[in-house]
Amino acid sequence: MSVAELKERHVAATAMVNTLRERLRQKRQLLLDTDVATYARSHGKSAITFSPTDLVCCRTLQGHTGKVYSLDWTLERNRIVSASQDGRFIVWNALTSQKTHATRLPCAYVMTCAFSPNGQTVACGGLDSVCSIFNLNSQLDRDGNIPVSRMLTGHKGYVSCCQYIPDQESHLITSSGDQTCGLWDVTTGQRVSVFGGEFPSGHTSDVLSVSVNTSNSNMFVSGSCDATARLWDTRIASRAVRTYYGHSGDVNTVKFFPDGQRFGTGSDDGICRLFDMGTGHLLQNYGQHGENQEVHSVKAIAFSISGRLLFAGYSNGNCYVWDTLMAEVVLNLGSLQNSHEGTISCLGLSSDGSALCTGSYDKKLKIWAFGGHREVI
Repeated sequence: MSVAELKERHVAATAMVNTLRERLRQKRQLLLDTDVATYARSHGKSAITFSPTDLVCCRTLQGHTGKVYSLDWTLERNRIVSASQDGRFIVWNALTSQKTHATRLPCAYVMTCAFSPNGQTVACGGLDSVCSIFNLNSQLDRDGNIPVSRMLTGHKGYVSCCQYIPDQESHLITSSGDQTCGLWDVTTGQRVSVFGGEFPSGHTSDVLSVSVNTSNSNMFVSGSCDATARLWDTRIASRAVRTYYGHSGDVNTVKFFPDGQRFGTGSDDGICRLFDMGTGHLLQNYGQHGENQEVHSVKAIAFSISGRLLFAGYSNGNCYVWDTLMAEVVLNLGSLQNSHEGTISCLGLSSDGSALCTGSYDKKLKIWAFGGHREVI
């Protein structure tokens, strides 16, 4: 068979797949008689009232000399770790803004960092295709850096995201540009399972983000440049449990809803989506539409403790606070005083929900706290 014939068959097969995908989308749409916002309005619900003074910037963390790419909170809520293009990770005291650790990384271009559940170790990954583990209690070397205690090697592409399994101190999930995710035993440094790759139900492009279900730590979701999110069970590595379609651009970020039954996604198409994990149905879109409206990529998302609020960071420096029930923007942190001057690349909520931390290409992190008394939302 000639190259021209192969190309022709490939084009025909792609067209057929796209046709079937569109028919499936239309079938699913017929089954969805309403969305979250429409249902809420029919029951007399209204959007949360939110003023600029409800969230105020109470701390600005300065110390990185490159773009901030990733951050994570410890469970005790008073420490934050951040990783930057300056090739360092810094551990901050969120209450005092003081640095407790600052360490140069093996790979200068770091993309992700995460605390272990007990807050004693930090995992970092980047363009070297390795996830490096640091014990914060280790003795510093002669240059004042924490030595690497373990290197998790096996990915054939950059490590884009890592997250410890909440109730398993020694296990870690990574995502990579090699189109796979990995489950690792940090104690031994061995990769326990590979998700995707040669398996037909895996991602077909770079995997950019993962989120572990805190209600059922056997489940995690991943987002990819193939414009899909996929659900995985760590006990069944051979295939994805479910694939979620709908985005028209890279899925840059995924995050489980607090109840563990739903999850959110953020994409280069400028839209956040809320999916039902079990049925695969799209529950709600969070995006501002207009014919001449410029599209800004969603880089990071997080939910409030109750799930009523969705925080979304964008490539233009905005950080929208969405009412997840009404699908309305109730506040834009990017319009407030002391807001970031560059892309919001990462964000995260403290474990008690009292503070939000945002990281940006402007080399800074900012901590936003609720001003005055508010009910838990």
